[in-house]
Amino acid sequence: METARIGVTGLAVMGRNLARNLARHGHPVAVHNRTAARTKALVEEFGGEGTFLPAETAERFVASLERPRRLVIMVKAGAPTDAVIDEFAPLLEPGDMIVDGGNAHFADTRRREAALRERGIHFVGTGISGGEEGALHGPSIMPGGSAESYEALGPLLEDIAAKVDGTPCCTHVGPDGAGHFVKMVHNGIEYSDMQLIAESYDLLRHAAGLAPAEIAEVFRTWNTGRLESYLIEITAEVLAHTDAATGKPFVDVVLDQAEQKGTGRWTVQTALDLGVPVGGIAEAVFARSVSGHADLREASRNLPGPARGTAGDAGFADKVEKALYASKIVAYAQGFHEIQAGSAEYGWDIDSGAMATIWRGGCIIRARFLDRIRAAYEADPSTPTLLTDDHFAEALGDAQDAWRDVVATAARIGVPAPGFATALAYYDSLRADRLPAALTQGQRDFFGAHTYRRVDRDGSFHTLWGGDRTEVTS
Repeated sequence: METARIGVTGLAVMGRNLARNLARHGHPVAVHNRTAARTKALVEEFGGEGTFLPAETAERFVASLERPRRLVIMVKAGAPTDAVIDEFAPLLEPGDMIVDGGNAHFADTRRREAALRERGIHFVGTGISGGEEGALHGPSIMPGGSAESYEALGPLLEDIAAKVDGTPCCTHVGPDGAGHFVKMVHNGIEYSDMQLIAESYDLLRHAAGLAPAEIAEVFRTWNTGRLESYLIEITAEVLAHTDAATGKPFVDVVLDQAEQKGTGRWTVQTALDLGVPVGGIAEAVFARSVSGHADLREASRNLPGPARGTAGDAGFADKVEKALYASKIVAYAQGFHEIQAGSAEYGWDIDSGAMATIWRGGCIIRARFLDRIRAAYEADPSTPTLLTDDHFAEALGDAQDAWRDVVATAARIGVPAPGFATALAYYDSLRADRLPAALTQGQRDFFGAHTYRRVDRDGSFHTLWGGDRTEVTS
């Protein structure tokens, strides 16, 4: 019986394209789907691209895989993933591996990895970024799991991943849930990046008075410089597009309610658990949430505020570019801070520079900018924040006047720019000599006897606010 090097079960768009990518690279692929018709359709339509071994049953699918068996599941996160694992795990043997390529929550991945490890089966939670095109032509791949599993699986994944300067956009991230954790934060950064780009568009339109087609040209120009990225590239395409039915700019006929699938929200929830400030990512998540509350927005239409009118000067677009770059630095700094905190909390030993390296190609946030992040971590792997890297600190210094002017202009004319404003507030919070948190801690001690620390001596203290207000050692 002919055997396959790897198998893919779950042949919706992502699974189908991943299987095709493997076959195109010369790897015989076993393919399986709960609905056999989808398996048959894949082989009939794309069978010429490589060797596919279709299987109608789970037993036949597993039997067609060479040892150690590499079984990739591409199904919806949550209960469907558990159902597939429960179906296939009894058919596997010690040393085999199940690879979850979906957007699973990393806590679920940790649970599944621990349970399967007891049975001698490797569970590899794997983040895959790039959408359906990336899955077919070369995604960024973030596999977790054991080092042993990566020895058997890694060469196949590196073969089909995107390449930048000959380097695969794939590396072993770390144990158990590390791969899905990093993919989660990647998506959170993606939310923030998209929000900042959207705010840039909004300001260029309502402060500078530019039409969508004109803004598209601005973005095309930006894409030749330090902001060069996939997201900037597609933004120009979207803004330049004209709706065939109405003749209006496409962006004007799209309902202004942005949806989300949950990974950005997970990023913020996890950051709260870790005590990591990711305000830029949080604002991006909340901005999508605000956009979806149509009734709330309708009820608030007539609230007082400034009349919108153009307020930007002739060089306003250049100021927005600087504000966008500075805010982008902050967003990525927050994301990498969360990765470092998660790595420390769960003992993953994640290489931040390696994450920047594998995000340079294939994924949605691929950008020239990531080369600078990689270089920053190569220069100092222990850097506490990207903001202190010489290159980024210089860019932030250069952006100061423009950044603040853009945020002030947005506030003055009533254009919401929560991403820009929050990024600037985070930056100013980090650089401040003293924060008003001292007052907050004093308030907490007053109403709840939560104690405080002093700047002039060690220990915890409490003031007897309801008594003679003497200070006592806690």
